[in-house]
Amino acid sequence: MFIKICANTNLEDARLAAELGVDAVGFVFAASKRRVTPEQVAEITRELPAELAKVGVFTSTDAAEIVRTARVAGLTAVQLHSRFDPKLVDAIDAGSGSALHVVQVVDVQVGMDLEELQWVLTAVLSHPYVLVALLDASHGGVSGGTGMSFDWDRTAAVVREVQEATGGWVIVAGGLNAENVGEAIEAFAPWGVDVASGVESAPGKKDPERLRAFVAAARAAGQRDS
Repeated sequence: MFIKICANTNLEDARLAAELGVDAVGFVFAASKRRVTPEQVAEITRELPAELAKVGVFTSTDAAEIVRTARVAGLTAVQLHSRFDPKLVDAIDAGSGSALHVVQVVDVQVGMDLEELQWVLTAVLSHPYVLVALLDASHGGVSGGTGMSFDWDRTAAVVREVQEATGGWVIVAGGLNAENVGEAIEAFAPWGVDVASGVESAPGKKDPERLRAFVAAARAAGQRDS
């Protein structure tokens, strides 16, 4: 089970995540209480293990800006919270010389039409330069870091079907914590899970015990699902 800990703002938290053996840490470059600068992130990433994925969260649709930020910050992947645009993904791949993995967020809105979800997710997972799709809850046009989830019971069958049909990878996010991550893994059989607020003591500050509990719960659920 791929585990990503997002919205890191300091070396202490990112280093603990690495010590716990997670697969990726994320940094937010979009408007947020957890926003960081490329220079701040560079000070953190240079101290982290090379094998740990370093993911930048962007709402920008400027491929050149995204690639520049990634280079300064020492990122290995970018997570796009903008509407899926194949041309943007192509431009990021070209601008980075295929050096950056692309994670495309798919916002799941309240009452979203399931055919629309199926169409968007299929398009994302079929793109040759998208490594993985990240499902996140969208409430009032805001997604990521809200601590809110989407309707798992209503959407799980569609997500499973698209994963099987495309052979693509899905990460589930949105309102996850140590108490419910096992339920999410059972429902979606995802490639990975992503958490931010569910392991925090305050915005941008991780709670070590919550972080440890989340990683342990995700691992245990992933082993049961495999």
